[in-house]
Amino acid sequence: MGKLLGSTLKGRGPIVYNEDKMKTEILYEDADVIVIRKLAGFPTESAKATQLDVVSELRNYLSTEQNKKPYIGVVHRLDQPVEGLLVFAKNKKAAAGLTKQLEEGSLNKQYYAVAFNQPSVQEGVLEDYLIKDPVKKVAKVVTADTEGAQKASLRYRVVAGIQGRVLYAIRIDTGRFHQIRVQMAHAGMPLLGDQKYADEATKIYAKHLGIRNVALCAFQVGFVHPVNGKKLVFTTLPRGEAFQPFVDLIGKTLGNRPL
Repeated sequence: MGKLLGSTLKGRGPIVYNEDKMKTEILYEDADVIVIRKLAGFPTESAKATQLDVVSELRNYLSTEQNKKPYIGVVHRLDQPVEGLLVFAKNKKAAAGLTKQLEEGSLNKQYYAVAFNQPSVQEGVLEDYLIKDPVKKVAKVVTADTEGAQKASLRYRVVAGIQGRVLYAIRIDTGRFHQIRVQMAHAGMPLLGDQKYADEATKIYAKHLGIRNVALCAFQVGFVHPVNGKKLVFTTLPRGEAFQPFVDLIGKTLGNRPL
């Protein structure tokens, strides 16, 4: 069964792609950029050549349109167990423009997360220094003078609390490996479903609730179009099990109060 996607490409009609076969949801596409929604549990770009991922799906999708090997510029990623929005470039000029915005902090990425504990401070900034362990594939909080340490900063705000779950709105100021997950856990706010960074009590609670993926969703991405200069903002509702008690609230307030 095909799905029609309204294209902004001049002189082209709606794009038809196979909704039944693609896990990646395309929200917007023009000649330069493509915005998608990634499912939790589906990798952005896998190191395994035989494993399907978002990038390979987009290449297959675009190759049926262009009859040639398409260009897919990976500007940013989401961890495999995380859901939400990503923007990709369709040419080198767009990739350079989006990458510059990412480096300057003007590519706006906002997240919802559900954690086990509620802090005494309802809104704040977390600043840590992180290093990546390439063997264990985890990030660690270290002191500022540790060799290879990189500063990580994020802003959080408590949105609501229901039945032991706390919904946070989060905006990252830096883009470090596993940043939100490790910083929130280090601050005593471990995310439900996080097998790498949550403590045992949080893991047990998440298992009891049937939460299988990390309770983290990139619900909003905003950027200036790298070619035509227009401001574009996209939002999506979280779908993970951990977010279900908050769905109505999120639907009413989605993106209303940016961090």
